[in-house]
Amino acid sequence: MASMKLKLLSAVLTGTLLFGASSALAEVVLHRGNGGEPTSLDPAHVSIDIEGFIIGDLFEGLVVFDNAGKIQPGVAKDWKVSDDGLTYTFNLRSDAKWSNGTPVTAGDFVFAWQREMNPKTAAEYANILFPIKNAEKVNKGELPVDQLGVKAVDDHTLQVTLEQPTPYFLQLMTHYTALPLNKANVEKFGDQFVKPGNLVSNGAFKLEDRVPNDHLTVVKNSDYWDAKDVKIDKVIFYPIDDKAAAMRRYEAGELDVSYDPPVSQLKDLQKKFGSEVHKVPALSTEYYAFDTREAPMTDVRVRRALSMAIDRDFIASDIRQGAVSPAYSFVPPGMEGYGTGPQPDFASLSQVDREDKAAALMKEAGYGKGGKPLNIEIRYNTNSDHEKLATAIADMWKTDFGANVKLTNLDVASHYSYLKDGGKFSVARAAWAADYADPQNFLFLLLGDNKTFNYSHWKNADYDKYMAESDKEKDPAKRMDLMKKAEAILVNEQPIMPIYYRSNIWMVSKKVKGWGDNAVDWHLSKYLSLDK
Repeated sequence: MASMKLKLLSAVLTGTLLFGASSALAEVVLHRGNGGEPTSLDPAHVSIDIEGFIIGDLFEGLVVFDNAGKIQPGVAKDWKVSDDGLTYTFNLRSDAKWSNGTPVTAGDFVFAWQREMNPKTAAEYANILFPIKNAEKVNKGELPVDQLGVKAVDDHTLQVTLEQPTPYFLQLMTHYTALPLNKANVEKFGDQFVKPGNLVSNGAFKLEDRVPNDHLTVVKNSDYWDAKDVKIDKVIFYPIDDKAAAMRRYEAGELDVSYDPPVSQLKDLQKKFGSEVHKVPALSTEYYAFDTREAPMTDVRVRRALSMAIDRDFIASDIRQGAVSPAYSFVPPGMEGYGTGPQPDFASLSQVDREDKAAALMKEAGYGKGGKPLNIEIRYNTNSDHEKLATAIADMWKTDFGANVKLTNLDVASHYSYLKDGGKFSVARAAWAADYADPQNFLFLLLGDNKTFNYSHWKNADYDKYMAESDKEKDPAKRMDLMKKAEAILVNEQPIMPIYYRSNIWMVSKKVKGWGDNAVDWHLSKYLSLDK
């Protein structure tokens, strides 16, 4: 009998141990609502935040943003800067590896950056690397790629030479344009290297599968140099561009994190979810672009009148439920050394006076009530908040000018592809969030030769001149003054219509630990964990 009791006790203990082990070994899965379908996973062709969130988990650059938005060592364990500020020497980790187990080398950065600068690649964000010596000339086909100012001194030493001192250079190195690529992987698969089963990456996670418009899954990369500190086994990104649908799934517990909830519901969400709503002022501007190639948007009077007529205070307080603040300049507040950007002359007027002045200006241009028909199409990416904004602005333009306004929407990938590919329009919704905290990151969008992000196709020689001079100016105060002169031209001519400065808003479940609110809006999954 005693023997049988011992056997039963042993069986119970064994079962308990096995149950405990299975619980301890249970897969930790993070479910992230990601706001839309990514167009690409190729760092050379990534340009919007919903792509960047995924890329940040898959790849790692020389440096990274931590969950507080501070720059930390990535593949580079440390670095030195020459006294003249022109040469950066990065020492790479000896234990940094690709997901196939091969080492990450300085040559991988050289290959990736030369590929980015090669005009045949047509990288949307090539200008991010323009501070590197000869980068712009290489990108314009004026020099061969091997003249780019980057050199692999040895496998673990990367030397970068700049055109001129660039105070924000390390911030540029956090960008997906500066990520390394596995040369053998890219050469083997060509433009198919980003597909599941093909992609070799060096971040905390690697690509497992992707079902367009349904989900994208990354799993922990056991070859990542800091894999021991990564607490998440799998991250599933859901490309839900319907914000109401995303909130329903979050409320049902199907999502642990959800990006950009409906701001029209912000006050209700704060009441219901409390601290799970994370709202942080962002270095980000929502704006409408006018296609300056197409009448009547070729006329600065029409653009200015349309911009004057919108009630930004009403939009911020009622349409966006206080989640944003009115914007009259493109560069958002919070840039060190820049202060408040130049304001258009109508910014100080009351809304009634603005509307009166707008009506007179539109009449002078010959459009609207008593003039030529004012036909406007507002294009925006599919989203309930964007629809509400477009509807409100359309009503304002109909009331003030008798405009005939049509609304057209596409999914986020198609919308931005249309704009970047030069599709014609009259008015289009866009937004920009800082990749680095410097006014140049906003103002470069409107450069005459920026074929990717200058959606307005606006060109102004003086604007370009001031921006070029700012790139060469070493005195920080003078550099900022030159950029202010450029922005003064921008707000006067209104090729774009700033509407409001955005906030970063996320829904984050209480079981998610390690989340950090930050202005750069980077939230790598490697820093997160889940309560059991």
